[in-house]
Amino acid sequence: MGVALRQVGLAGAASAEFVDGVVQLRPEDAMVEAMMRGWRAQQTARGLRADTISYRERLVRRFLAFINEFPWQWSPAHVDEWTLTLTSEKHLAPSTIRGYQTDLRLFSEYLTDGRYGWAVACEEAFGQFPVPICHEWNTIAHLNDYEGNPEARPLSRQELQRFLDYADDQVERAATSHRKGALAAYRDATLFKVVYGWGLRRTETAKLDLTDWGRNPAAAEFGRYGMLHVRYGKAVRGQPPRRRNVSSVMGWAVDAVADYVQDIRPRFGVVDHPALWVTERGGRIKPAEINARFVAYRDALGLPKALSPHSLRHSYVTHFLSA
Repeated sequence: MGVALRQVGLAGAASAEFVDGVVQLRPEDAMVEAMMRGWRAQQTARGLRADTISYRERLVRRFLAFINEFPWQWSPAHVDEWTLTLTSEKHLAPSTIRGYQTDLRLFSEYLTDGRYGWAVACEEAFGQFPVPICHEWNTIAHLNDYEGNPEARPLSRQELQRFLDYADDQVERAATSHRKGALAAYRDATLFKVVYGWGLRRTETAKLDLTDWGRNPAAAEFGRYGMLHVRYGKAVRGQPPRRRNVSSVMGWAVDAVADYVQDIRPRFGVVDHPALWVTERGGRIKPAEINARFVAYRDALGLPKALSPHSLRHSYVTHFLSA
């Protein structure tokens, strides 16, 4: 990969940053720095102020450090993870997050614009290329009900209500018919409320323990359920699982958890088990079981098949910010 400059007609083009024959010891880092130089050149050519350009670059570098992946490896899920951190941990105002997302979108659009050649350069160097990462469904600028392709999107409020109502209905149906499975149905109905209410992934949810709940001085009204400590967040590039604390914000979800822990979980007969979600055989529920129950409810309701448990996590971010 080359580093000597070549003059081309379009400011910010990848070909302006490299010439053949110069080998880099750290080609990935060199590519990132070339992208930053190109983006500065592109914005300068558009007449933007130096302080604006510098601010945007710092923001992108913060995102780069948080994700710990190179721009040609970024995906919309990374934006979702970042936004969730900004809301539930940093407690930033929606207007601030909107500004961050706008700057990130501009950088992403620059990299994926075919006129600048970064996709070709990355694919030739690393076999991967940058893709758009900021969409209607994962940014604050567009928080109305999603109307586009249903792939990897949040549930609308109406879909979410139908789903949670259906989960609750399964508890009553099992109980009134005196058939086995009422406890499991109650557990799963509560579990989905927790996935949505705290914006969790399947694995994070499955690995929750009773002791992961704690008090939050800023939400004293929720008692011992004011804060959820997530111990098994998604790890990146060989690092250990990320831990994070998620503040409780939905009173109805807190009530559902408290009711389950106090009145339903003891009926499973596994008082000494640490897991929050236990099975009728005395074990811990598995992520695959969460997925299977979600799919069964989704299909019974006729919801789009592209929806998954992760859509509940998307919904948490979207609905929380729109509120």
